[in-house]
Amino acid sequence: MKENEIRQNKVTRQWVIYARARRRRPKDFQRETITRKQPSALDERCPFCPGNESMLPPVIMERRRSGSNGWLTRVVPNKFPALTPEGNTDRYRKDIYVAMHGYGRHEVVIESPLHNRQIADMSLEEVGAVIETYHARYVDLMEEHRNMMTIIFRNHGPLAGTSLIHAHSQIIVTGMVPHHIRWREEEAQRYFDEWGRCVYCDMLEYEAREQQRVIVENHSFLAFVPFAADVPFEIWILPKKHAADFGSVSDSEKLDLASTLQVCLSGLHHKLNDPDYNYVINTAARFRAGEPQLHWYLQIRPRLTTQAGFEIGSGISINPSVPEEDAAFLRG
Repeated sequence: MKENEIRQNKVTRQWVIYARARRRRPKDFQRETITRKQPSALDERCPFCPGNESMLPPVIMERRRSGSNGWLTRVVPNKFPALTPEGNTDRYRKDIYVAMHGYGRHEVVIESPLHNRQIADMSLEEVGAVIETYHARYVDLMEEHRNMMTIIFRNHGPLAGTSLIHAHSQIIVTGMVPHHIRWREEEAQRYFDEWGRCVYCDMLEYEAREQQRVIVENHSFLAFVPFAADVPFEIWILPKKHAADFGSVSDSEKLDLASTLQVCLSGLHHKLNDPDYNYVINTAARFRAGEPQLHWYLQIRPRLTTQAGFEIGSGISINPSVPEEDAAFLRG
């Protein structure tokens, strides 16, 4: 890229400005190395650590380590839930406005019994257990008719919204489909109606062939920095097999996803000094799971820049990084 450029996201048709005058090298995004006390493997004040079960709500499910009494992952209700299973999904009027009960579910996936273990440091077996837990809860939760959307996400670091060091993810179920997700689905529908193809499959085929923005590839997944990445070092992990629903993944795909996720997070951890980030599994809403235009994927967004007035006012991101260079840096 020799000058400023504005790129369009093929999925959403949103624009992203790549500002050459603000350009920063990949190493400029490295978090400043700060000598800090490393946490121990067990913290007696942490509710997620073994031995502190009295601080936890009842365990919903637990994945055990093969051949031992220890556990790999646990799922518990969130003690401070955004949504609760009481109530229903009926809409009602409040004067000129529409509202509904705060129905849904909010769970926490405790990803390891070790207080000082993050996904970037885990073995493949441990990351595999995290993915297996995601999948098991997703399938169970989507069996309930009122549950319209299950969002699995991970917040890492204070800038990403996490308050506990112990490795964990969250699952929130809603009784409605947020407009943001409907809009993404409708854009995919528009592309399919126009071209007769899945927009994600077209991107997947192009990125795999060109290899400019690819970070890692295996039998089931391709991980790459998107052409119109909103933020520096944004990563998408797409399944090569067309599927709208995360619940449809096979056992072998779950292992390949664990491997891909481990490589990507390890790259961010070691090359950018463990930046704060969010990731989310973007999957189809209920009743859209079998449609040919939708394609689930995992999206990682590092917290390396801050939105300012123009971005908030226009909805257009300004990215001071270059996707091709970000991918090369993470690959190298």
